[in-house]
Amino acid sequence: MAAGDAAMAVALADSVLFSLDAEAARGKVLMFLAISFVPFLFVAPLIGPAIDRMAGGRRLVIQIITVVRVVLSVLMAFNATSLLLFPLAFGAMVAQKTYAISKSALVPTVVRTEDEFVEANSKLGLISGLVGAVAVIPAGLLQKTIGPTATLLYAAGIFAFAFTAAAKLPREVVAQRSADRAERDELHSDGVVLASTAMLLVRASVGFTFFHLFFWFRHQDAGLVWFGLSLGSASLLTMAGNALAPLIRARLREETMMIGALSLIALGGFGSFVVGGVVGGLMLAGAVNFSASIARLAFESILQRDAPDANRGRAFAQFETRFQFGWVMAGVVPVILQLPGRLGFVMVALIGLGAAAYFVLGSRAVAAGGRPPRLPQFTQRRPAARAPARSRPRQAPRAARDGRVPPPPPPPRRRDRSAAPQPGDRRGPRSGRPLPPDGARGARRPG
Repeated sequence: MAAGDAAMAVALADSVLFSLDAEAARGKVLMFLAISFVPFLFVAPLIGPAIDRMAGGRRLVIQIITVVRVVLSVLMAFNATSLLLFPLAFGAMVAQKTYAISKSALVPTVVRTEDEFVEANSKLGLISGLVGAVAVIPAGLLQKTIGPTATLLYAAGIFAFAFTAAAKLPREVVAQRSADRAERDELHSDGVVLASTAMLLVRASVGFTFFHLFFWFRHQDAGLVWFGLSLGSASLLTMAGNALAPLIRARLREETMMIGALSLIALGGFGSFVVGGVVGGLMLAGAVNFSASIARLAFESILQRDAPDANRGRAFAQFETRFQFGWVMAGVVPVILQLPGRLGFVMVALIGLGAAAYFVLGSRAVAAGGRPPRLPQFTQRRPAARAPARSRPRQAPRAARDGRVPPPPPPPRRRDRSAAPQPGDRRGPRSGRPLPPDGARGARRPG
């Protein structure tokens, strides 16, 4: 899938987006951002739980995605110069994001331990980066020698091969039942919310950087070449981050890894501002994507540590949907606003600096027994159950405080209702009702 995405990106970047003027490209990209996330915002909460409870549900989704990608790539190949290309490209982007979420849900079901899960994600990141880098070479040659039609047909062949590979995935059930109260409480715990918010800001910096560099490079000489180099540097440093993250995790705590990743984004942004130019843009792309790979592993480890009762497949799919939303919302800013290069670099630095400060202060608050500040959530959230109010301990009786044990109270006297009434008793023998006063019984009121 990564190879097909890389080939399609080469075809679209050269034939569609860079062939339009800046204003037309902004409108098309903004439409892509809006359309690409609407299905996840409304459809995913409805059909996601049903797919998770189905045996092989996520595998079926991946197989359907590969077939859709084949069909869309072929249609785009024969409509590379028509207006039909844009909705087809938008549909392909939606399928790409759907695959990312389904992969996040499926990977935890095929591993047995936390170490295997970390190793699997690291290897998947390395393989995706290597395959994508290798696939770009023939895609670029086809693009320059024949055109976008050949490149998109090449991508369709890659997606067809991905369908055969997806058929070998196990038919696992991601989640047999709905989330119980313990799982919801763990996923809404302070540590998990803090880490997920930091990861959301990391994804926001990635989305902002991608679209800012895309539009900024358009105004530079050989803009397509520089943008391709930025994608290449981002892929290489993402692979490096995936390779180094397990080694860093073996020596540092997850919170330290997250703080380091956020701080690196801030340093990369300020460093790019100082250097400036296309070299600064390349530096920023590499630093942000390297930090994102480190932060992703830190978040996954925190989630497994602080939410041991949660279903990992379902939880990672939910968080991945939220992170995709952060990527889209941050990408809207450079699409709508035409920002100078260095101003965009500083904005990325401020995102990283603010996220690092938020995570440090929140971690200290959690360690002190308090609650971290919470940012607005972008998905529907059930309110956490309130803890029962603590009542004041009852004070012991005065005699007990003085060391004297009071005598037990006498047992209550019970009246035998069947017995005959005693003298002076004004209640009946059976009903227990008060008797009329003496002289009133049987007396008639004078007429």
